[in-house]
Amino acid sequence: MKEFFGEDLFLRSESARQIYAAVKDLPIIDYHCHLDPKMIKENAHFLDIGQLWLAGDHYKWRAMRLCGVDEKFITGDADFRAKFLEYARILPRLAGNPLYYWTHLELRRIFGIGEALNEESAERIYAAANEKLRTLSVSSLFRMFRVEYVATTDDPCDDLASHGRYGNTAVAPTFRPDKLLSLDEQYLQKLSETVGFAIKSVSDLLRAAEKRLQYFVKRGCKISDHGFLRFPARYVTRAEAENLFIADRKDEALFGYLLVELAKLYKKYGIVMQMHFAVTRNVNAAMFARCGADSGFDVIAREQNPEDVIAFLSHIPDEQRPKIILYTLNDSNLSALACITGAFRGVKMGAAWWFNDTVEGIRKNLSVIAEYSALGTNYGMLTDSRSFSSYARFEFFRRILSDYLGGLVDRGEYDGAAAAELAKDVCYRNIRRTLQSEE
Repeated sequence: MKEFFGEDLFLRSESARQIYAAVKDLPIIDYHCHLDPKMIKENAHFLDIGQLWLAGDHYKWRAMRLCGVDEKFITGDADFRAKFLEYARILPRLAGNPLYYWTHLELRRIFGIGEALNEESAERIYAAANEKLRTLSVSSLFRMFRVEYVATTDDPCDDLASHGRYGNTAVAPTFRPDKLLSLDEQYLQKLSETVGFAIKSVSDLLRAAEKRLQYFVKRGCKISDHGFLRFPARYVTRAEAENLFIADRKDEALFGYLLVELAKLYKKYGIVMQMHFAVTRNVNAAMFARCGADSGFDVIAREQNPEDVIAFLSHIPDEQRPKIILYTLNDSNLSALACITGAFRGVKMGAAWWFNDTVEGIRKNLSVIAEYSALGTNYGMLTDSRSFSSYARFEFFRRILSDYLGGLVDRGEYDGAAAAELAKDVCYRNIRRTLQSEE
């Protein structure tokens, strides 16, 4: 029987172990996350592992609901000790779930705890972890995991007062204009107050977006991000867009026009464009009203129509197209999307996103990108997380990548010397070069 979460976790051959040895200690570039920059600036401390793990992690909340835990212990008013004990109680039910892996990797790497978390061990682990937490803070966690770069997710109206360099970690904003593109009147008023002029037209809106993007760039922004259900199927001219801004702001063709114009702005300012799609949000209306957004009620939508992705990319001339990263929550047509990246320069598939961030989801993502695109150009892992303990996920990914490449080597399908270099590129060097080239 293998050691529980031992050094050979996921590494099924000597080749895999050698590749992993080459990447395990590389620095971390987290180019998409939802960490609170104010907590980074203030070097926040965590008094309770229940707070660290359960204050805002909708992955864990969803799992607890799946296992019948009362909402009192999820988003309710129970104290963090009680919430932790409930999470520990249901954890053994999560065989094969990424949470089971992440939880035990975090226990080992952050707290030095090697035993399984369950109802019997919960009190003991809770006490030991809290004792260790007395010596930990955001900055010490960053040092522990060698976090070199963090890109938080920020609204165009944010003041970005908390971004900067903290020790060896650069904390940069990400331009996330989802609310701007919703064209909500209340938000447009807020944007108008931020930029200092009225927004009465598409021209005004794009001028405001550019002004805020310039502000972001001055504060270190190198990446944008968009989250939406699906790519638009229709596009319009500038004159038609101006008419729709007055007559029908919900028309998808207006969204398409604005998305294309923002892409051109990103190219102008050297910004990488991330696009997250095929997600339906807040499907449980009653629980959304009770708990709010990002509480575990988002689901996988139907697969993205490849023709609509092609239409979007085709509306941006090669010389005006920024570097683009595509993330689909529905990976049923991942091969078609990966194939598209070969037809438009600078476009890549991203990491296995959200519900796909599993052992088999990552393996599928790697193999499809390898077979239909170019694995050696991939940007590798990110956390997409609100938790400061989630950097153990990079180990999770690096082990799975090393095992995938090690399998190719063992079967005589790939050069062993090249495998470690490719792994270094995917785990660190590719995204680092890209961020440096956008300076």
